[in-house]
Amino acid sequence: CGLFPGGSCRAKSDANHEVALLRDLGLTRDSTVLDMGAGTGQFVLAVASACRRVIAVDVSAVMLTRLRAQVADAGHANVDIVRAGFLTYVHDTAPVDVVYSRYALHHLPDFWKAVALDRLRRCMEPGGLVRLWDVVYSFGPGDVPDAIEAWCGAGATGAETEWSRPELEEHVRDEYSTFTWLLEPMFAHAGFRVERAEYSDDGIFAKYVLRRLAGPVRR
Repeated sequence: CGLFPGGSCRAKSDANHEVALLRDLGLTRDSTVLDMGAGTGQFVLAVASACRRVIAVDVSAVMLTRLRAQVADAGHANVDIVRAGFLTYVHDTAPVDVVYSRYALHHLPDFWKAVALDRLRRCMEPGGLVRLWDVVYSFGPGDVPDAIEAWCGAGATGAETEWSRPELEEHVRDEYSTFTWLLEPMFAHAGFRVERAEYSDDGIFAKYVLRRLAGPVRR
């Protein structure tokens, strides 16, 4: 779900920036990266040359068809493409070093988000990194009417590339974006420490860097 403003050029620029950030945080050419909700693969294509292996996971056959074509065109031989989701992906190889997910976790209700986070932890090396972007609300329940109206009211009205008001309203109505103060305790219970959290000024988007803990999971 590409609810963040910008077209393909912006997405490519963001992907390169994300790879640079992960390098600063410990990504190396020996790392294995798991991209959950890979879509058409902007991040996959950017990170493939910076690591040993990429596992690109998505539930959409259409997206994965496009991704396979782009990976082939780019000549990357270290990308494995899997049709699955957070709750159905089966990891049966060595633990991964980095998990990346952008605008995918909100497709799950909170109960299943917690399950998904636990499943991700089990795929990872202790000390591994999670980079997560999503629609996560950093305001309180009392601020919902004003914050949501401001976001939806900023939607495009014509045939522009930005998301329209009806599309934003559909997201609020039908998707499962949650509050930061509900999601962040899930991280701790799943065995992750929040090392970085960035919230958009309008309270709609959040970006996280999480570290997979080595100790027992908090219950």
